[in-house]
Amino acid sequence: MTIKSIIENKRRLFWLLHLSGWAAWGLIGKYLYTRSFSDELAPSYAIYVAVITVIAMVITLLLRFLYRYVDGRALWIQGLAFVAGSCAAAYTWIESRSFIYSTWIESTKDMEAYWEKVGAAAEVYEQLQFSNMFSAAWTVMAGWSVLYFAIKHYRTYREMRESALKSAAMAHEAQLKMLRYQLNPHFLFNTLNAISTLVLEKQTELANKMVSKMSSFLRYSLDNDPMLKIPLDQELTALQLYLDIEKVRFEERLQLELDIQDKAKSALIPSLLLQPLVENAIKYGIACSEEGGHLRISAKVFAGDLLLELSDDGPGVTLVDGDLAQSNGVGLRNTRERLKELY
Repeated sequence: MTIKSIIENKRRLFWLLHLSGWAAWGLIGKYLYTRSFSDELAPSYAIYVAVITVIAMVITLLLRFLYRYVDGRALWIQGLAFVAGSCAAAYTWIESRSFIYSTWIESTKDMEAYWEKVGAAAEVYEQLQFSNMFSAAWTVMAGWSVLYFAIKHYRTYREMRESALKSAAMAHEAQLKMLRYQLNPHFLFNTLNAISTLVLEKQTELANKMVSKMSSFLRYSLDNDPMLKIPLDQELTALQLYLDIEKVRFEERLQLELDIQDKAKSALIPSLLLQPLVENAIKYGIACSEEGGHLRISAKVFAGDLLLELSDDGPGVTLVDGDLAQSNGVGLRNTRERLKELY
């Protein structure tokens, strides 16, 4: 059993603190403290201390049940339970200690003889002594209660904080997955239109080939967690699946050139990061040219960073403040959002 397992387990932590705390009070706070002020202690004093310590343990367990009963109620009810419970516990403890002390340590006859010696001031002195004993007992019980509430509220705060962090992480993950999977309908729309055209033109072999390629690509995209990063080499393999689909549409009009530094192949990037960028290059570059064109992807590591470049030799587009004019696409926007969420 490790310390961490004890701390994380509420029941084990309570009993560890409860037993060790009262044992420390009995040994140090009562027995050794009294012994330091008294030259001679009764032979049974150590047993007396052990017994009243066990009684205190039992009384504070009853306090625990009271505090658990009022847990979650109005603050004034919890405050009332704290004050009344501590007072009742202190009084019960004092009466028990007095009874045991007069039975084991000093007999009732000896105590009566002592009060007769004190004389007329005996009643006042007895009340004063009881008041001091009650104040000390209440302080101990109140201290136990304060520690109980402090530890309980701290654990509640930590659990709420962990729950909030977990919720934030889940929201973060959901946002990333939404951004990643939002690309699929966009891609499917274009691909299914192309398949529909091939079917109408009775090019069934090409249509079947395109469906097969699309199935492989979608299986890959669904099997990869958008929260995880993958090596660039693996990303290029997935990109080749996508380009195989586009090659069915464009045939020899689409040419791909890769210039990948060996060191860059193992660099980690978000899965399917390049696909929407390639899709845009094909849509606004290759598809707009009757002769088609070339796509070039280069990657290298420089100063600890991965530098990726995607270019095409298409006719180009008009940019407005760095964005495509009159574009309702989600590819570039989602890529920016994914990178923002991940980094």
